[in-house]
Amino acid sequence: MTSFAYRLFIAAGLVASPTASASQASDPLAPLPSDAVQQTRAVKTGPLELREQISSLSRAFPGIAGVSVMSIKDGWQIGYNDRKLFPQQSCSKLWVAITALDAVDRGRVSLNDRVTIGRDDLTLFHQPIRTKVLGNGSHTTTLGALLQSAITESDNTANDKLMRSVGGPLAVRDMIDSKRLGSIRFYEGERALQSRIAGLIWSQSYSVGDAFYKARGALPSAVRKASFERYIADPYDGAAPQAVTQSLARLKRGELLSPASTQRLLSTMASTKTGALRVRAAMKPGWKWSHKTGTGQNFQGRVGGINDIGILTAPDGTAYAMAIMTVPSKSDGAAQEFMQKIARAVIADHEARRGG
Repeated sequence: MTSFAYRLFIAAGLVASPTASASQASDPLAPLPSDAVQQTRAVKTGPLELREQISSLSRAFPGIAGVSVMSIKDGWQIGYNDRKLFPQQSCSKLWVAITALDAVDRGRVSLNDRVTIGRDDLTLFHQPIRTKVLGNGSHTTTLGALLQSAITESDNTANDKLMRSVGGPLAVRDMIDSKRLGSIRFYEGERALQSRIAGLIWSQSYSVGDAFYKARGALPSAVRKASFERYIADPYDGAAPQAVTQSLARLKRGELLSPASTQRLLSTMASTKTGALRVRAAMKPGWKWSHKTGTGQNFQGRVGGINDIGILTAPDGTAYAMAIMTVPSKSDGAAQEFMQKIARAVIADHEARRGG
């Protein structure tokens, strides 16, 4: 077997990697500890009718669905398949943002710090900032602007540059561990993650034009299928919906960041532009959705993760942390409709119990 083929088979999961760490702090795939799920507050059982609705909708979903809904004020939580690890995709950008703002709170960096993005910083897929980099050879901006683009536009280059500017993947994993966020993995950034899912090893040449798509298309179907299925079965960036909602609730309560950083992140999430046909499409007047979306690669019509996570706020100020994470069997349309139905069920339950 040639060295190149061997590297592809490692990426596809057809052979084992020769290096593996036993520490979750250094290895995103290490087993999570048994007490990983945050248990800082007792979890109450949610309203029966809403529990039944969420369970019924989730069982009927064409694919794999995980749902967690938590009342931040009342402390109850409803879940379906909520301890299973689901692919996060760009939902993991939230943990990068928290890591960056935690570094701000500790005085290690400032959101006004200027950074320059060059061609070697470009990633793949959605990266609006690429136009500015290619047009001028480089682009100078601030850490705050990178955070804004990563969350609201899901810009992969902005996210990876922000991640590297505050300590890289290890810093994000350390944050998840030190704040005890629970069953949440973080991989090596967008370039490494998306390449491995496809069955490739990252090459910087993939960052411009259609080079990545050509390289991915040239792989044997068996390699791509094995890589995709391995990722779905044991996602390198996996997160349990329950852990996500508990982390969102702690963010909302101000337990993860300073008041200023908490407000900044929640305000940024409220400005998210992606996912118009997901939870946001179910909003009624006066309701607000501060969130982060995630969408995986499509292999033979199957998408490796379609998600929407965030904080749903009623007109009276009542807030719910929600994580809706899916791996559809065929199309993204079913996932979007499913998310809308879950959101409408939560809204209807709130209005029924609070009198509108």
